[in-house]
Amino acid sequence: MGESSLQEIRNYYPVGDRLATSGQPTREQFQFIAESGYEVVIDLAPPTSSNALTDEGEIVAREGMIYFNLPVSWDNPTLDDLKFFFALMNAVKERKVWIHCAMNMRVSCFLYLYRKYIGKLPEEEASYPLREIWQPDGVWLDFIRSAEEHFLGSE
Repeated sequence: MGESSLQEIRNYYPVGDRLATSGQPTREQFQFIAESGYEVVIDLAPPTSSNALTDEGEIVAREGMIYFNLPVSWDNPTLDDLKFFFALMNAVKERKVWIHCAMNMRVSCFLYLYRKYIGKLPEEEASYPLREIWQPDGVWLDFIRSAEEHFLGSE
């Protein structure tokens, strides 16, 4: 098991020792995630995503992990979604956390904003793994800009 099994998960990116992100893991891959010491799984994909597991919460619980589903619309991510994500991340920051969505695109944007505005990390560090996965455009670029305006305006 271990790191080589985790590498097989779609768009897997470790972010330090206590955090990893990915696209949708398979049923079997949740066992590898648990065996690697992860305690919490946060899923940002709606249950209607093409590769979503309808019983993911049960699968994760059977592996002894805590499951949170915060379904973020691909076509309409909101500041409320982001604020809830920030609160959830703060609540589990002492645990080893796995965050995923369908392809690691929603997650990479949310994590970028969390690391930049809550973690106060420099741009180069905060933008990992976003810059490795994709270049947000359209709705997602607008979302990032509105989040930045919101958080810069409240500092």
